[in-house]
Amino acid sequence: MMHTAANMQRPIHPLDHIVLPTATLESAEARLAALGFTVAPRGVHPFGTENCCVYLADGTFLEPLAVGDTDVAAQAIMAGNVFVARDHTYREDHGAEGFSAVVFGTQDADADHRGYVEAGISAGEKLDFSRPFTDRSGKSDTVSFRLAFASGRDTPDAFVFACQRINAPKVDRAALQAHANGAAAIRRIVAVSDDPPAQRALLAKAAGGSKTSTSPNGRLALPNADVMVVLPEEFEAEFGIDAGGRTALRFVAVVFSVADRGATARQLVSAGINHHLRDGRLVVPPAPGQGAAFIFEE
Repeated sequence: MMHTAANMQRPIHPLDHIVLPTATLESAEARLAALGFTVAPRGVHPFGTENCCVYLADGTFLEPLAVGDTDVAAQAIMAGNVFVARDHTYREDHGAEGFSAVVFGTQDADADHRGYVEAGISAGEKLDFSRPFTDRSGKSDTVSFRLAFASGRDTPDAFVFACQRINAPKVDRAALQAHANGAAAIRRIVAVSDDPPAQRALLAKAAGGSKTSTSPNGRLALPNADVMVVLPEEFEAEFGIDAGGRTALRFVAVVFSVADRGATARQLVSAGINHHLRDGRLVVPPAPGQGAAFIFEE
């Protein structure tokens, strides 16, 4: 009996990284450094965008994303580049700072794309691209990616994609994964929604799982992190910050695991970073260069 990509039982994907639109990489670099993160050298995409990533020891990373060449980006949108098009739409709707996408790691983006199409959640055509990568010692390599995109029909504020590394860079990231604030891993992604169960089901499908991938507490359990989708008022009650307007789905916060909360607090105080303590967690509201709320917990 033949099984399609949509109905085959596949392991649920891990979290790979998150995309954080920003007005300029300069503002992101300054803000992330003040927060105690080590920021990698800039990466330039062949379709007009650029990034300055923060790599964590668990293999996940943050991708602050800016538009470096508006003409090239516009051409990419005209050519059907979903990544650039969704970034452009997000900036038009929400401004230049924010948290636009969650990215899952995959070994077969082609299969994910077929699954998304069959499930009715494809956001457009796959994307293949390569770009140079340089570590802090100056060693360079080329990394290639294949992306498959997913989105709900009613979720213009957020999208997700599966990312396959076709050629992984052979560079040492150890120095880039050491952070003054002690952040070692992304423990949880937090999103708000007017209909959390429906959006958890959507995210489970995009991660290669099903509705059964959600745990009894309503979180989507990935191999290396959780995705939590809650009502805006629940988010505000738990973390003490504004969730923004009503939405079908919007990513709003990232929870980091740290070894010593006190050391993290000292880093934030020394840099003059506005934050508060909530149920034993350090909560840093969004700011220019930091499009999501950052939450640090032991």
